[in-house]
Amino acid sequence: AVKNRWDDVSRIWQGMKANKVVKIPGCSWIEIKSIVHEFRSSEIEHAELPLIHEKLNELERKMKLEGYVPNIEFALHDVGKEQKERLLLWHSEKLAIAYGLIKLPLGLPIRIFKNLRVCGDCHEAIKYISAIEGRKIIVRDNTRFHHFEDGSCSCGDYW
Repeated sequence: AVKNRWDDVSRIWQGMKANKVVKIPGCSWIEIKSIVHEFRSSEIEHAELPLIHEKLNELERKMKLEGYVPNIEFALHDVGKEQKERLLLWHSEKLAIAYGLIKLPLGLPIRIFKNLRVCGDCHEAIKYISAIEGRKIIVRDNTRFHHFEDGSCSCGDYW
């Protein structure tokens, strides 16, 4: 998909379907007031989704003013550039972080758990978000803990 070989992607998906191979969907969780909120990429069911999207759009504007450029190589869909940017904005960890920014008091770190590895675009975006919002953001993905603060990550950009 990264190389835009969509015929090959289609063939692989068909083979996976025929062999009953299931791709694990990306999910992120955040706990707020002892309630765990789960988000999936391109979430459509959360009760506060309009507010979350509004926050993400605000963050996107601020990040771009600071120099953020969405890395559309991580949007593995055969769609146009603008739609790829939108899909990246709706990755599960970004949805969970936006929800945390809305719901958690200033000064508290945002703690996210993710079942898959954070993609490169999300990693870069979270660095921007931590600087813009002045918040510590901790993301536990399937390989390590990432501590984002003041625009940098504890992994030294090796994830």
